[in-house]
Amino acid sequence: MDGFKTFPPAPVVVTLAGTALELTPIRLGELPRFLVVVRPMAEELVGDPDWIALLGRHGESVLDLLALTTRRERAWVNDLSLEDAVLLAAAVFEVNADFFVAHVVPAIQGAAQRLAPTLRSLTKSDGTPPSPV
Repeated sequence: MDGFKTFPPAPVVVTLAGTALELTPIRLGELPRFLVVVRPMAEELVGDPDWIALLGRHGESVLDLLALTTRRERAWVNDLSLEDAVLLAAAVFEVNADFFVAHVVPAIQGAAQRLAPTLRSLTKSDGTPPSPV
């Protein structure tokens, strides 16, 4: 079978603050909270994200995402060094990359395509919004 992966997936191990942490892809029960947390920054999670910029723009969401995907308390994530947090974010993205690429990015792109005609109809030819009546 093409694309067959072992089940359950082998964890990715990352060592942070002297602790070996096993990361596995998100689970079904985590998906609703995951989607809420990732939505504000989903468009920026393509390719090789700039984690420092993401922390600057979406700090609370990034920290919540790290806590959720590591299955650790938020306080543990808060106490990480910046270097460890960036390493962890990259590892979390790597472990869940299939999900981001296959589901999150296409969903956002699809929503943008569906909204494009509506947004075009709400703007003037010069790109400015119409004047209030």
